[in-house]
Amino acid sequence: MRVVPNLYPALPLQEVVIHSPKHVWSLAEFSNFPATWGQLAYVADAWKNRAEAARAAGLKYLYAFINEGRAAGASLSHSHSQLAGLDELPSEVAAEISPGGDCRLCPIVKDERKEGTRIIAEAHGPVTALCPGASRVPYEVLIAPVHHEVDGFQSPRLESGLALLAECVKRLHAVEGRVPLNAWLHTSSLGGSELHWHIHLVPRLTALAGIELGAGIYVNVLPPELAAERLRR
Repeated sequence: MRVVPNLYPALPLQEVVIHSPKHVWSLAEFSNFPATWGQLAYVADAWKNRAEAARAAGLKYLYAFINEGRAAGASLSHSHSQLAGLDELPSEVAAEISPGGDCRLCPIVKDERKEGTRIIAEAHGPVTALCPGASRVPYEVLIAPVHHEVDGFQSPRLESGLALLAECVKRLHAVEGRVPLNAWLHTSSLGGSELHWHIHLVPRLTALAGIELGAGIYVNVLPPELAAERLRR
């Protein structure tokens, strides 16, 4: 596993995390669920170490994300993630923070685990993977620790979260084939305590059109309950 500077940086800090010295094209190839220890442990450590470096450099936020497939913005076929250091909290992250200070995610995770129909799998930690009740696209997945944690980069459960992500991608491929996708980590600011950390997985099975991009209204043709059922099987 190696971290290198991005050849074409557009931000104060932009790095590429090369997931393996072997040529692997997808996170799905790292899945060894239900065990978590494996190559993804090194990826989790790399994210944590680079978060410390970003914090030491005075950056406000480190944004970790994965693009797979050209339709999802990937220019390289070798499995990798990217790290972007930012001077402020991204607007998409800020929008998930409750103005009253209460965690929005904790009650969602609690209710979803109790109801069960949208849960896909759980890993050691515990960390859960589910299809959100208001999924924007088919097979959208949310991965989060069951108990409240604010900093994904300092969490001992980050590896379990990445392991669940790899397993969900593997299952998605089994259902729909080699699907382009994006995944990203939302966490609190470096040293902050604003947000319950979580990972989003957004497959690119449908095109975002005017109503999604312009009005923020997402038309999803696959009920999340059915998506979760297919991924469970």
